Amino acid sequence: MLVVGMFLVGFGLFMILKPTLFWVITESWKSNDGTEPSDFYINSTRFGGVMFVLGGFSGMIGSIL
Repeated sequence: MLVVGMFLVGFGLFMILKPTLFWVITESWKSNDGTEPSDFYINSTRFGGVMFVLGGFSGMIGSIL
């Protein structure tokens, strides 16, 4: 569980720090204009990243205890 927690924290930090790159990798091919993500997408991706980080830390703490 410790390794999974570290993966979740790393993935969450990527979503928080680089939401535009995350959009390019996952969603840009679906867009007709493909220029840039909306503000809503960036904010919701960052929120998801925070949830991943919290889940990862919870899993790491749970595996230690």
